[in-house]
Amino acid sequence: MGDQHSCTGDKLLHLDIHIDEKQPRKGILTLLSRLRPHWKGQDVQMKTFTEGITNQLIGCFVDSLQESGCVLVRLYGRMTELYVNRDREVEMFQVFHAHGCGPEIYCSFQNGICYQFVRGAVLEDQLLRQPSIYRSLPGPLLIAAELGRIHSIQPTSGRPAEPLLWTKMSHFLTLVRSSTGPRPAAQPRTQSPESLAEVPSVERMAAEVELLQRHLSHIHSPTVLCHNDLLTKNIIYNQEEGVVKFIDYEYADYNYQAFDIGNHFNEFAGVTDVNYSCYPGRELQRDWLTAYLESYRLSTGREPTVTEAEVTRLYIQVCKFSLASNFFWGLWAILQSRFSSIDFDFQRYAMARLGYYFEKKEEYLGLTMDQLTCSTYEERL
Repeated sequence: MGDQHSCTGDKLLHLDIHIDEKQPRKGILTLLSRLRPHWKGQDVQMKTFTEGITNQLIGCFVDSLQESGCVLVRLYGRMTELYVNRDREVEMFQVFHAHGCGPEIYCSFQNGICYQFVRGAVLEDQLLRQPSIYRSLPGPLLIAAELGRIHSIQPTSGRPAEPLLWTKMSHFLTLVRSSTGPRPAAQPRTQSPESLAEVPSVERMAAEVELLQRHLSHIHSPTVLCHNDLLTKNIIYNQEEGVVKFIDYEYADYNYQAFDIGNHFNEFAGVTDVNYSCYPGRELQRDWLTAYLESYRLSTGREPTVTEAEVTRLYIQVCKFSLASNFFWGLWAILQSRFSSIDFDFQRYAMARLGYYFEKKEEYLGLTMDQLTCSTYEERL
């Protein structure tokens, strides 16, 4: 087992090793003999994290997981290479790290990557909705401010970037159209009523994507560097330092600003038991968007003062793009239900995301500046 290439310039060390996902320790120790040669095999402890529903994540350490030098090993989920561009993921890791927004990536191997452990705790869903956790008193909303920083990172090519959304949705639709067959054995045999409901036909879903593209391409949301998967398990909160960091860049790429924010708001509903009554109310959204815009403007070298009209405009864009986010992950979950061997009811998740899309579609696509400006004025009388 040798290196395919070593770490020169932007090239990443690649180790020609395949780790058995059912018995990973032996393969991980082989990796660590290269990455942490001073660690003795018998002293290495491993902790499997359970937050993910796509990949397996294992933390490796000698003394304590929160010490510097700890290594995270991510084993890619079954068939994920069909819809995740792994080369692009590595590029995104390097971009986020270069701008001080993400961990260092150490190496790739045949079925995964190793990277730096980010100190702190994974945010719990309910903490997202507590302003006391959200705020670094007396500073702004932490997550909003961090996302503003990331969205200000310019493409290295100097050319305007193309948004990922429509290409990815089209790819998902193609995979859905071509993927039929029995559910992988490890997925739950007993499904909820929601998961037994019929998913929309491919023709219906293709028509919805076309409608979304027609409507959303004309509302002028800027194309920025996006995380695209900002759920709680991908947000690390370091209470000591009063900072948050985002991890996992499988879907990171240039995309619409409002998609990334709308996607984050959708994640307030959770993953295991999706509950859209937890979607942030208008007041919390406006607070969040104000803090975000201040950070984004500051990070792009502009005066950070934000007007109410700017917040309202972004609020409308975010509502509309939250529809695209629900449809995106609905398609993704249909694919997972056909490919993944992870014990998770992906069909139920798909129906929850698509159900909320259809519930809010008419309301959100109909939002206008005039309508919201009038209602805000009336609320203040």
